[in-house]
Amino acid sequence: MIDENKNVTSDKPQETVSFAFDRMIVARFREAFPNARWSDALKAWTVPGVTARRRIDKWLASEANRHDPYEQERGRDAYQFEPILSPYLDVIATGFLIRTPYSRTVVDELRQIPFARWNGDEKAWEVPYASYDNLQHRWEVIERAAERAEPEERRKRAQARKGTDGEAKAKRKVSERRKKRLPVPSYDLPPLERAVATSAYGIVVLTEITGELVDPEEVAEHHPGIDDERVWAGWRAATLDELVHTWPARTEPSDYERLRGWWQPTLEELRPARSMAKARERRRARQDPATR
Repeated sequence: MIDENKNVTSDKPQETVSFAFDRMIVARFREAFPNARWSDALKAWTVPGVTARRRIDKWLASEANRHDPYEQERGRDAYQFEPILSPYLDVIATGFLIRTPYSRTVVDELRQIPFARWNGDEKAWEVPYASYDNLQHRWEVIERAAERAEPEERRKRAQARKGTDGEAKAKRKVSERRKKRLPVPSYDLPPLERAVATSAYGIVVLTEITGELVDPEEVAEHHPGIDDERVWAGWRAATLDELVHTWPARTEPSDYERLRGWWQPTLEELRPARSMAKARERRRARQDPATR
């Protein structure tokens, strides 16, 4: 049903959407998105295009209006019988609005709820009554993540870390990361200018091999387990285009590859890396006056 490799190697941005299986809904979806493809790995449909998210949200809104009145009524009754009482949830005529501080966990959970969509006008997620059971099932995780994302909670955690060994260790970790260097085996060097997965920094692009030998004791805190000859390699973050064009490995990295410190990334590793790269590029576009 899907050419997974076609989705992986496409140079176009894409978005995903999932919903409960129904032949009529699938037919309407395929009519609205003829280029969409089903992904067994994602358990969702992928829609290519820079405007995919906006078109998906518009379609979800139209489908929400087509929900079986019985399903909507059943969800409304379920809410009245066992309501979610939370400052993050408001009830509206068609379902619920969910407003929380930004949290990656919250977004990931809401995107798994059938027909949940981002309402840009309200700056909130909208979930129809028909999806209440699914929302209720995920609410504990959503609310806990939202509470942790509150500015005051973030400040409390930061205050509690001040002066502790954990804070000092975190600062050393940040300092090491800013050096943009990675110890690699001198006898098994990684390819340059290609996206590779690393145990220390996720998926990066290695730019140079300096030839400078690594002192294992000096880097033991940040790169433990080094007991062979290593040299420093410089790295940078991979661009969205590079990640989209990276061919994923078909198998998980071997024990040797993990000890080596670099390997060909899998699709499961590429997917979140692409999402983060896309978010970085959007932020840069908003900050660049030339793009306005």
